[in-house]
Amino acid sequence: MFTLNCCGRLLVIERPIVMGIINATPDSFYESSRMAGVDDALHKAEQMLREGATILDIGAQSTRPGAKQVGAAEEWKRLLPVVDAISKEFPQAYLSIDTYHSEVARYGAAHGASIINDISGGSFDKDMLATVAALRTPYVCMHIKGTESTMHEKSVYGNITTEVLDYFIGKTESCKQAGITDIIIDPGFGFSKTSAQNFELIRNLNSFSMLAKPLLLGVSRKSTIYKTLGITAEESLNGTTVLHTAGLLKGATILRVHDVKEAMQAIELVCCVR
Repeated sequence: MFTLNCCGRLLVIERPIVMGIINATPDSFYESSRMAGVDDALHKAEQMLREGATILDIGAQSTRPGAKQVGAAEEWKRLLPVVDAISKEFPQAYLSIDTYHSEVARYGAAHGASIINDISGGSFDKDMLATVAALRTPYVCMHIKGTESTMHEKSVYGNITTEVLDYFIGKTESCKQAGITDIIIDPGFGFSKTSAQNFELIRNLNSFSMLAKPLLLGVSRKSTIYKTLGITAEESLNGTTVLHTAGLLKGATILRVHDVKEAMQAIELVCCVR
C-alpha cells in the first residue's frame, strides 16, 4: 500500500490505479486522444472518471518524436481553460499536470492540480524540484536521457535495468534533498530506449520494488507495441492490455492510459489471479 499527500488530500493506493491521459495539444502521436476544445476535454474527463480513473493527467506539450517545443507560455495557454474547466466540474478528481516547466507546474497547482508529472526528472528545468517541493505535490519522476530535442535518440546501455535503477537511486535522493516527500517512479518507456530495451525493462520491472515507491507504467498505444505488431496506434489497444497485464504482474502501481475501461478490467482480473 502507498499513500500520497496531494496538496493536503490523502490518496491511498491499496491496489493498482489508473491515470487517464487528456491531451490539450493538437499533435499527440495518438490522433484519437487529441482534444478539440474544452467541451471535448470535459467529456473525456467525465468518461474516464466514470470508467474508474483515479488520476487525470493533463498535458499540452507533445513528447512524440519530432514534436515542436512550444515553450512554457504557450503550453500554459493551452492548459489553462482545460484545467480550470475540469477542476471546476470534477472537484474531487486528482489532477496531474504533465510538464517539464516549473512555471507551468506552479500555475497548474494554483488552478487545481495536485500532482506534477515531469518526463525529464528535473533535468530540463533546474527549478523544477524546488518548485514541486514548495507546492507539496507528489512528483512523477521519469527516466530519460538527452535533451528536449534528443530524448528520443536511442541510447546504448550496458545493463538497462541496472542503469535505470541507479538513475532512480540518485534522483530519489535529489528529490528528498529538495524537500519532495512523495515520489512516483516512471521508467520512461519509449524515451531513449529501443523496443527490445522496453521489453527488457518490463521483464525486470519487479527490480524497482527495492525503491519502495509507486511504479508508473506508461506504455499505452506506444510504438513499441504497434511497430512490433506491424499495426497502427489506433489498432494497439489489445497490445496495450497485454503489456499492462505483464506490468501489473511485475508490480506496476499506476497505469497511465488512453483507454480507462480496459485498463481497469486488466487490474480487476490480475487482482483476481493474485
